[in-house]
Amino acid sequence: MTTAETKPTSPSSSTLDEAAQRALDYYLNPKPTAEASGKTQASQLFMVAPDIDTETLLANASEDLLSISAIAADLADDVDGSRRSVILAISRMADGVHLLVERAMDRLEVQAAG
Repeated sequence: MTTAETKPTSPSSSTLDEAAQRALDYYLNPKPTAEASGKTQASQLFMVAPDIDTETLLANASEDLLSISAIAADLADDVDGSRRSVILAISRMADGVHLLVERAMDRLEVQAAG
């Protein structure tokens, strides 16, 4: 093997420019999602059925948030120090978001009754 074969080649300026442009396009100009275009992606592992009503979505989110909070609070009992503080913060954040979801559900009920 010669020295030229073992030397790593540095990317050209145009290659770096193209990579930078792809990265910027990915974050700043995303392609429309399959949901927005009306198509579903076969590679999508999970999705929410488009015909589920808002109240059902909020009720499920509320239950999930309660579960997250309970898991985190239980886990906090098993650790000490800063990790315990982080876990308790997650539990409290889930509790706060749960309150927001419950308020949204209350408003839906008022709208449905009125």
